[in-house]
Amino acid sequence: MGIGGCIVLIAVGAIITFAADWHMAGVNLDLAGLIMMATGFIGLAAYVSILKRRRVQPPAPGAPVIEVEDHNRYYR
Repeated sequence: MGIGGCIVLIAVGAIITFAADWHMAGVNLDLAGLIMMATGFIGLAAYVSILKRRRVQPPAPGAPVIEVEDHNRYYR
């Protein structure tokens, strides 16, 4: 689930919780909306933390270039 899915969950949960006045027997729509919003926020936090980890910092200007030899090139 990406950022869009998380935002949709948050939006739909907020609409169900705060804007809808439906009444269903055996279903608490306020609680269902809160659960959807919490799931969206947790998913968004997880996605952002994974995205932050994947981001690679570019080397500083003037930093020495380190070349790494590929010793496994003969075994492919």
